[in-house]
Amino acid sequence: MNLLKLADIFFEILHLSLIGFNLMGWLFKSTRRANLYTLGATFLSWFGLGLFYGIGYCPLTDWHWQIKSKLGITNLPNSYITYFLENWLGLHIQPQIVDIATFAFFFFSLCVSVYLNIIRKK
Repeated sequence: MNLLKLADIFFEILHLSLIGFNLMGWLFKSTRRANLYTLGATFLSWFGLGLFYGIGYCPLTDWHWQIKSKLGITNLPNSYITYFLENWLGLHIQPQIVDIATFAFFFFSLCVSVYLNIIRKK
C-alpha cells in the first residue's frame, strides 16, 4: 500500500473521529473540556478561515481532498459529511440539507458543551 492510500485512510479515520468527538465528547466529564476546544477550533475554521476560503471551510477536508485528487478521485463534494453519506452509506441527500443538518448538530453540541463547561460550572 502506498503512502497516499495510507494518508487517505488516516484522514478518513481522523475526520470520523473528530466528527464523533464534536458530537458526543460532551457526554463524558473527562472529555468535556477537550470537546469544547475542538468545537471552538471547528467554529473558528468554519467561520474564521471561512471568511477567506468560504464559510464552512475545513482544512482537514482540504488536505484530504488534495490526497484523493492525487489518487485520481475527482468530483468531490465541498463537505466531507456529504461525501461520507454518499460513498460510505449510499445516501444521496442534497448538499444544502446536509450542510443545514451538520450546522444544527454542531450548534446543539456547542450549546451543550458551553453549558456543561462554563455555565453549569458557575
